[in-house]
Amino acid sequence: MPRRYRVVADWTATYSDPITLEAGDPVSLSGRSENWDGHTWLWASNEAGKEGWIPDSLIGIIDGAAYATKAYSAIELSCRAGDIVTGHEQTHGWVLCRVEDGTTGWVPEKNLERVAG
Repeated sequence: MPRRYRVVADWTATYSDPITLEAGDPVSLSGRSENWDGHTWLWASNEAGKEGWIPDSLIGIIDGAAYATKAYSAIELSCRAGDIVTGHEQTHGWVLCRVEDGTTGWVPEKNLERVAG
């Protein structure tokens, strides 16, 4: 169920051309991992060679080969303190948000506060 949030700290998207995956896509893992606010992220690349951080829960392994268990895009949403956004999904300390014009992207949960309505 969508939730409304107020942005409490500005966020600027990190990558202009982020990694995207569809369910079942093969994923190359670099071996790099990062703990971000208590959640494990893995540095990965898709078949097109785009690289980026993905949640560890996104990966399945069959016969030693990694694949995406669901669709994922690492696109982030640049936003400013005071903006109101609608959150549609939450994972690993991030919320997938949409603004009124339909633009969608991930925002760190720590940059958001829930609002009524």
